[in-house]
Amino acid sequence: MSETQDDKWGIAHVFSSFNNTLITITDLTGAETIVKSSGGTVVKQNRDEASPYAAMQMAETVAEEVKAAGIAGLHIRVRGPGGNGNKSPGPGAQATIRALARAGIEIGRIEDVTPIPHDGTRAPKNKRV
Repeated sequence: MSETQDDKWGIAHVFSSFNNTLITITDLTGAETIVKSSGGTVVKQNRDEASPYAAMQMAETVAEEVKAAGIAGLHIRVRGPGGNGNKSPGPGAQATIRALARAGIEIGRIEDVTPIPHDGTRAPKNKRV
């Protein structure tokens, strides 16, 4: 990864649950949002918001706007639902990373920033049948 002075980098914050996928591109400080997109902007049915197809479509449109903003590479921060529920990211996370790479954007670091509780709230009881 050769970062020269004219190459601008950003951070892609990807939140991927089993109901939706959200992509937010910020500058390196994370303070200024450049582009944001969610599953609902690309598909009609609510059940399709978290699908890999929706994530790929979102990533392609986001990649075009990122290139227009003059950003050459992205560090990716993937976040799952977290809490006392499921900590693994949804199906849109991998598809997003793959689509961004295919769009010609250089990928820097990929890190998982899923919030993990240090003895947070109590987990829900099992449902009886």
